Amino acid sequence: MLSPAVDIALICAVAVLTVAAVGALGFRLSRSQRDLGSDAEQATYATLHTASLASAHLRAGLTPAGARKASRHLRDLLDCDTLVITDASAVLAWDGTVNDTPFRRERLLSAAALVLESGRTRVFRGAALRALGLQECGCELLICPLPVNGETVGTVAVFAPEVRAGLVRAANEVAAWLATQVELAELDASRAQLMEAEVRALRAQISPHFIYNSLNAIASYINTDPARARELVVEFADFTRYSFRRHGNFTTIAQELESVDRYLLLERARFGERLKVALQIAPEVLGTVIPFLSLQPLVENSVRHGLETKDGQGRISIAAVDAGADAVITIEDNGVGMDPEHLRSVLAGHADGDHVGLRNVDVRLRQVYGPNHGLVIDTAPGAGTLITMRVPKSQPENSPTGA
Repeated sequence: MLSPAVDIALICAVAVLTVAAVGALGFRLSRSQRDLGSDAEQATYATLHTASLASAHLRAGLTPAGARKASRHLRDLLDCDTLVITDASAVLAWDGTVNDTPFRRERLLSAAALVLESGRTRVFRGAALRALGLQECGCELLICPLPVNGETVGTVAVFAPEVRAGLVRAANEVAAWLATQVELAELDASRAQLMEAEVRALRAQISPHFIYNSLNAIASYINTDPARARELVVEFADFTRYSFRRHGNFTTIAQELESVDRYLLLERARFGERLKVALQIAPEVLGTVIPFLSLQPLVENSVRHGLETKDGQGRISIAAVDAGADAVITIEDNGVGMDPEHLRSVLAGHADGDHVGLRNVDVRLRQVYGPNHGLVIDTAPGAGTLITMRVPKSQPENSPTGA
């Protein structure tokens, strides 16, 4: 039998070993927790991971299938009872504990219509909820708009026992994030549409030569500067959307200049520092009505025929000034110029191919405003080109959105 002293020694030894083992285990657990980060870091990771899971289902835009799959992840982000996604006319997804019934869908769409019309977030509780007939859900209702490119295209609706200020802020952020995903999906769709641009350009009178060069310029940035490539795709999509529009024979100087600016942005992506542009526009003429696509072909003529084959830096100056009853627009370049006799042949319709944009614009101006309102062109070989267009500021018979 061991003495009391030996018993005490054994007990102490066991205690020391136990403390050491627990300490080592505690150290491992503590280090494991540190590896995962702080509570705030773990919450941030969880939020970003959930958003990433949702975004994978929104690549095709605001579709029923994508909305249904994304809605459960978005509901997790908001930690709400039920989340509903609608477009302008239908419920696309309904996820949560509040049962989805035809009556509730109809009443929810009625409430969503108010948000679609106003573009503002609304909370429905008490009398407002009873007026919708949704009080039996036992929840309050929050509906946030989905603004895409300046238009409310849908809503995110949240059912919760109580809609507090924190939930309103969080739901608005989720709706804004969802709207951004829809905008990105539309951008990706526009990139696919570029494949058909050359065929459509024939109808829109846009040079296939320009389209080919623009696509090459965009492609050149895809690997080296993806953000720049994406910006150029957006500009190309906006440019073609304006040029391919199917309504209206007239527009305004302001709208034409916006299209010209996009055109020149795409050309500068190709020419770089070789192309310099100067603008001098009087604000009072911006609203003046002019024939649709009457400036861009003239600027394209300066770039393609005046500067493309020129050595050194090319300069284009665009001015629009108030001249009493008229607005006068000039486009001047320091390009290679052209032979005046050849120019006369082009404007008379006796020369095919080159400079057809000049004749097209000249003919339309004369048809609309009379024979004295055609293009005035000063040029000579090696001397650049100056094109002048004069249009009446008052045109009550013509409308920018007319036939």
